[in-house]
Amino acid sequence: MRTLISTAFISLDGVVEAPGGEPGYRNSGWTFKDVEFLPEAFDLKGREQKESAAILLGRTSYEAFSPVWPDMEEFADYKVMPKYVVSTTLAEDDLVSNWGPTTILRSLDEVAALKETEGGPIIVHGSASLTRSLADAGLIDRYHLLVFPLLLGAGKRLFPATDKDTQKLKLVEHAVYANGLQMNVFDVVR
Repeated sequence: MRTLISTAFISLDGVVEAPGGEPGYRNSGWTFKDVEFLPEAFDLKGREQKESAAILLGRTSYEAFSPVWPDMEEFADYKVMPKYVVSTTLAEDDLVSNWGPTTILRSLDEVAALKETEGGPIIVHGSASLTRSLADAGLIDRYHLLVFPLLLGAGKRLFPATDKDTQKLKLVEHAVYANGLQMNVFDVVR
């Protein structure tokens, strides 16, 4: 079974919306504001590219990343990696041609089936709505969180607000950086 990893830039109060400057959110670009950039705080991002075997995205994140990431040198490893987009509305004609193989999955059942295939870890970038659905379905195995020392208030949250039993997590790696960022890697305990 493949490991499904959710990776996110997240504020201390759980917001993941528009960290890179995506339009439409009041605090858009918050990862670049008020927090000094320290390269070592982002080492996890480079490791993710080396350790992942596929990318899983929701439609909105695919549409935000696909015009930009294929030509960015810092995401070169992702260019050739298989990509899967979970969407009931995206059409094959909507896929970009310069970002390697991309498959549209129409349901969480198809994501569960993908996890049953041979291969390395599958990483989920952005995709807040998808991540909440995956968490509720019990499909996420690990979280990679870069926690920013910011309180953003309103905005899309990473974790579901579903009324359910406690989900235990096991901290397997952590670091704190001089700029206040925290790196936390949690395995989901089953």
